[in-house]
Amino acid sequence: MWQLIKPSEGNLRVWQVGVLVVVLLAWQLVSRDPQIAFFLGEPVRVLGRIWSWFMPIGLGASVFFPDGLAGRADIYLHLGVTLLETVLAFGIGTVLGLVCGLWLALAPLASAILEPYIKAANSMPRVILAPIFALWFGLGIWSKVALAVTLVFFIVFFNVYQGVKEVSPVVLANARMLGANQRQLLHTVYLPSATAWVFSSLHTSVGLAFVGAVVGEYLGSARGVGYLILQAEGTFDVNTVFAGIAVLTAFALLLDGIVGRVERRLMKWQPRAGETEKL
Repeated sequence: MWQLIKPSEGNLRVWQVGVLVVVLLAWQLVSRDPQIAFFLGEPVRVLGRIWSWFMPIGLGASVFFPDGLAGRADIYLHLGVTLLETVLAFGIGTVLGLVCGLWLALAPLASAILEPYIKAANSMPRVILAPIFALWFGLGIWSKVALAVTLVFFIVFFNVYQGVKEVSPVVLANARMLGANQRQLLHTVYLPSATAWVFSSLHTSVGLAFVGAVVGEYLGSARGVGYLILQAEGTFDVNTVFAGIAVLTAFALLLDGIVGRVERRLMKWQPRAGETEKL
């Protein structure tokens, strides 16, 4: 039955917002129990904490936090550090994954030699590298960037590698028959084939870049949203923890939306799901 119901574009957002409202109302009702609120927090106070972060003290923050301590957190400094780490890791990891994926997909001998090492590196829990990166790069942003790069790299690498491998042999044969050299094949056949795979991996990589940055801040940092959340956990301030999670989620969705807009601009040639159904 649910599969037959397809909401129109006009009311799709209404349904999505409605789901969020229902979840928040249920959360607020459940959190009226003080014992539950201690572990789950209260959505009203979480929203109040976010308000107090981004608005000047006195514009409603005192209603939720009479002591005024919530407004003193320099969220712009912490958020700026985390976003810088995330964007750097996302960019570096994407470029490295794209270059290495193309190279190994087009170099069968190198791929066969390095395959076991790549699988071993991908199987390694990358979180254990955080202390090593801290030793190498210090407790600044670069140790967090390095950790996040290891998360982004393999997602992009394997998608690019698979995308190039999925190129139709018939298309390659026709291109070669028309006189295309290796560089022309790269630009006209391999890269277009891998583009859809690349953007699919980028949507996943956005979240992983945030994960790497925040985990790195957890393990050793004096700035960042992860550090702010860690301090809140130390004082059992669950509302600040959820506020930090909400802020990170919002900016992760924003970055994912930017990736989606770039994808739609570069993938105009690819028909959308609705268009294929009409055909």
